[in-house]
Amino acid sequence: MTVLHMSAPEIVVVLDSLALVLSRWLPPVARRRTALAATGVVAAGTALAAPGMRWQLLPVLAADLLVGVGAVIGRLVRRRAERAGWRARWWLALPGSVVCLGLIVAGAGAAWALPVANFPQPSGPSAVGTTVMQWTDPARAGRAVVVQLWYPAGPVPPDTPRAQYLGRNRREADIVAAAEGDYLGAPAFLLDGAVRAHSHAVSDAAPAPGRSPVVLFSPGLGGVRTQNTAWAEDLASRGYLVAGVDHPYDSAAVVLADGRTLRTRVAAGGNPGEDARRRTGWVDARAADLSFVLTRLGRLDTEPGPFTGRLDTSRAAATGHSIGGAAAMRAAERDPRFTAVINLDGGPDPDQGPLRQPVLALTHPVEDRADADYVALVSAILERGTGPGYLLTVPGSAHLTFTDAPLYLPPVPALVGSSGRTESVRMTTATCAAFLDAGLRGRGGDLPAVLSAYGDLHVW
Repeated sequence: MTVLHMSAPEIVVVLDSLALVLSRWLPPVARRRTALAATGVVAAGTALAAPGMRWQLLPVLAADLLVGVGAVIGRLVRRRAERAGWRARWWLALPGSVVCLGLIVAGAGAAWALPVANFPQPSGPSAVGTTVMQWTDPARAGRAVVVQLWYPAGPVPPDTPRAQYLGRNRREADIVAAAEGDYLGAPAFLLDGAVRAHSHAVSDAAPAPGRSPVVLFSPGLGGVRTQNTAWAEDLASRGYLVAGVDHPYDSAAVVLADGRTLRTRVAAGGNPGEDARRRTGWVDARAADLSFVLTRLGRLDTEPGPFTGRLDTSRAAATGHSIGGAAAMRAAERDPRFTAVINLDGGPDPDQGPLRQPVLALTHPVEDRADADYVALVSAILERGTGPGYLLTVPGSAHLTFTDAPLYLPPVPALVGSSGRTESVRMTTATCAAFLDAGLRGRGGDLPAVLSAYGDLHVW
């Protein structure tokens, strides 16, 4: 049970810490008993919360410590006052109480703003399995690509442990979070809510019977394969196999099977022309990774193993967020095996050619000239394409709306949009699932009507 993104023991500690601070202002007859009771409950709640204590609780505990120190000092002051024949003034305790209340509010606010990610329940009928694979491309100097699969799984017991978020295990999650913090210029502890999270998937669960269309996903610049886990799990529960790709030396950190970590080498040089050239190189490398992974998925379908006969690579979508969306469009342009494309708020390269596949592009609202130029470029590419193109501008969205970020970052509209923590994830999964059902499964229905319910839709 969680309230305001805090566990029950954490709630107990916060509430009783408030009682402890406020007990100073109760009538003398109730003051001591209330303080002692609150202290005991705080100690019990802290003991219960200790195994998984989050840093957000530290200011609250600091307030409790200050109350204790203040009580000792107050008693000494009162004794000295009595001996000197004067009375200690009540208002001397007021600043300390205000500071303690501020610490408690700060801790509770930080817990609310930076929660442990609570993944929404996948909406499809299937359980979800996940596994991580590493493949090496001999055609590109032995380039190692780490890929995480989410897929429809057979029934699993409700008490089965769920997969760690951000990595195969907690150690990898810590490495990835630290690398993401370095990349973003933020302390790693701000991603504590992501590191502690578990999703709904079951590691290495047996795949469900049947053949699944495949959806390949490329994350944002410096992003990692797990950044759209909620989206991937929802699609897997609906019958798709989703392959999230870690791009070596691009993703913030790629932890290899032998324990080595490849850190990002992505960086702007400050020269616009040189930066544009670098970006084109990153997009091209990602597009080649997507084609390579599609080839390996085809082998996975035919080689002996748990996925034999489970993957239908003749129905394959290239998808991505931010620069990953540009890579998805580039991969689809160059590789006709991709039969659908999804671009989640990604600016394509100016030389991006027209696409023959159906394309869905989701964007945040236009706020400035750069946004307008980006939307105009996407629109021009869709207009030149021979397959149907859908451009959906989602009101209240921001660049990170289309990822897992709203689940564990502060709900600041400029950062994650204003749709809410889970509502933004549900919007992304609902629109993409409707598009994939039409493009990869040929399911009928009024796709423009479904998409237009979520924003401003243009169709080509």
